[in-house]
Amino acid sequence: MKSSLARWLICVVLAGVALQLFFIGRIVGMLALDPQSTTFQRSEAWRLVGKGSRWQQTWVPYARISSHLKRAVVASEDDGFASHDGVDWGAIESAWQKNAKAQAKAEQTAQARAKQALASAAPRPVDTKVIGGSTITQQLAKNLFLSAERTLFRKSQEFVLTLALELFLDKKRILEIYLNNVEWGEGIFGIEAAAQHYFRKPASQLGAYESARLAVMLPRPKYFQKHPDSEYLSERAGVMVARMERAVLP
Repeated sequence: MKSSLARWLICVVLAGVALQLFFIGRIVGMLALDPQSTTFQRSEAWRLVGKGSRWQQTWVPYARISSHLKRAVVASEDDGFASHDGVDWGAIESAWQKNAKAQAKAEQTAQARAKQALASAAPRPVDTKVIGGSTITQQLAKNLFLSAERTLFRKSQEFVLTLALELFLDKKRILEIYLNNVEWGEGIFGIEAAAQHYFRKPASQLGAYESARLAVMLPRPKYFQKHPDSEYLSERAGVMVARMERAVLP
């Protein structure tokens, strides 16, 4: 019985090591080869089957992406990108504190509503906005290799892949891969497809305000695709234009 358990544990460990070596091999390959698709994109492709949506993606090298767009995305998504080691521990701690406060406030609101509700009526649920602390490198690691499930194992694997990306690739390459694969709407992947779809121009010609709008879209691209006249999108883009000047690029 003990020998069987030992063999099983050895097999699990070896499988885990093999998986990490597979991931590292793919990351090292990205030194010279552009990834053809990501795990997230493939899952979206299956979802889009039968919906009539067209896959839009065209790879463009780092030099042919507007510096306005690069600065806008860094300023919006990860303003410490050029200096951190892949994980912004300060941002994670700040996000945890904000989420804890939001959860406590939501629970107080729910309790107050429950007291006011009639005995036969169920209190309305209270939504809390979860704030993340993921860096651009972490987002890339997740999109490239992992599923969208939120488990401790998946998050641990994300950290390992983040460190591997930072170890084998430089910051410019990481940002290049990220900008060419991130989602900007239903079936719209990468900055070239986004620039053509929203502004009918190549990524190299994006101006400051156009870049800011695209950067602000990133957390909820499908929503803003359907609501291009969103007041929040316009106002936030204006704020982002001012912040872009201070963004540090690799």
